[in-house]
Amino acid sequence: MKVLFVLLPLALVSASEPEAITTASLDQEEPLNIITNGYIAPEGKAPYIVFLSFRNSRSGSWCGGSMIGHTWVVTASHCSKGFSSVTIYYGSNQRAQGSISHTVSGSNIINHPSDDIALIRTPHVAFSARINRVRLPSFSDRGNLYVNQWTTACGWGQTTSTKTPENLQCVDAPVISNAQCARIFGSRTVHRRVLCTSTLGGRSICFGDSGGPLVTQSNPILIGVTHFVSAKGCTAGEPAGFTRITSHLDWIRLQTGIAY
Repeated sequence: MKVLFVLLPLALVSASEPEAITTASLDQEEPLNIITNGYIAPEGKAPYIVFLSFRNSRSGSWCGGSMIGHTWVVTASHCSKGFSSVTIYYGSNQRAQGSISHTVSGSNIINHPSDDIALIRTPHVAFSARINRVRLPSFSDRGNLYVNQWTTACGWGQTTSTKTPENLQCVDAPVISNAQCARIFGSRTVHRRVLCTSTLGGRSICFGDSGGPLVTQSNPILIGVTHFVSAKGCTAGEPAGFTRITSHLDWIRLQTGIAY
């Protein structure tokens, strides 16, 4: 992923950082926060979310992801690039825990050739009250820009520079137009395959939330994958960015066979 100087990707890294997810400023003034000014998610709120632990011989990183089928998870490619394995934890709001977990090799990770989205092929996982897939937008709805619709984003991360919470947190925010978002970040960053949300009141995704879901609030549909925030910080009031799912429906169908 090309990281512009105005943006920060949101993966959390342990040990040395592989090139694929290194940023210019992980020594930012703001501590490494989870979703800012959000709320603790009740159990079962997001049965589609998974905790992802990526590893290679030198380092590790964690991100969020979304279960889109019995054998597929979608996440951000800036999370997955450079790693040789990933452990997927299903069915729990607790960080790095799950009623089910699977570890798969890097050969099961499919990174998009240009955009910040990736797919992970997994063993078959049965659906239950705590584990379920989130629907993708239908092909007939691919032109929907979702502007002014309320959404929910969820994820895990650090609440201060020294403390990592155990519980999943979520934040609610409306989608804004790409034109409004581009006034902050420019049209080269906010192209048609990107979606932005408002962060008024400091309610935002933040470091550690990468790859997690952005869903519509009524009848949840996955419309975004957590991508970036402003380098000014998560509570600066500038928009948050997501990879737009409707722009990648053909690619997802080609790789997984999943379509609506």
